[in-house]
Amino acid sequence: MDYQNFFQIFILWILSRGIKVALVLIVACLASQLANILIRKLIRPLAKEGSRIKGIVDEEILKQREKTLEGVFISIVSVVIWLTALFMILPEFGINTTPLLAGSGIVGLAVGMASSSLIRDYISGLFILLEDQYRVGEKVNLVGIQGKVKNLNLRRTVLEDSTGAIHYIPNGQITKVANFSRSKKSQK
Repeated sequence: MDYQNFFQIFILWILSRGIKVALVLIVACLASQLANILIRKLIRPLAKEGSRIKGIVDEEILKQREKTLEGVFISIVSVVIWLTALFMILPEFGINTTPLLAGSGIVGLAVGMASSSLIRDYISGLFILLEDQYRVGEKVNLVGIQGKVKNLNLRRTVLEDSTGAIHYIPNGQITKVANFSRSKKSQK
């Protein structure tokens, strides 16, 4: 192998296509950082306003709610930005993205249909958090199980009942919530 020819070809690629790859990566980094800043600036007032309407005055709870919502939206936007960058960079390495895009659309549809319960869990979890239906530490009744919320994320809620048993409940199965910690009796 002739290293001088390889070096010349490499330099030509860097000067022609490498610059485009670098620019796409730089723009993706900047877009990701800008999106993070914008999401944080938009979520804080929305979380505070939603909490004010619900009567939440505890700063720690407000911060936890902000952090959860920020994490969800930042993750979604970051995935979109970096997947777009990837599909812009692949042609520079000689990879045809048309079949990849078509294939990913079909695979996405199949995965979406196969994992509809998982998607339902995440969407339900997002609404549980956005609507602030219950928080960690509160006493609730979910799907006929009464207990204290030990953990809550987008996928599932973990309850500990009065016997000490731990119940893992997918958020998509939660259709009705009774929150005993926020009842009029518990506030007196």
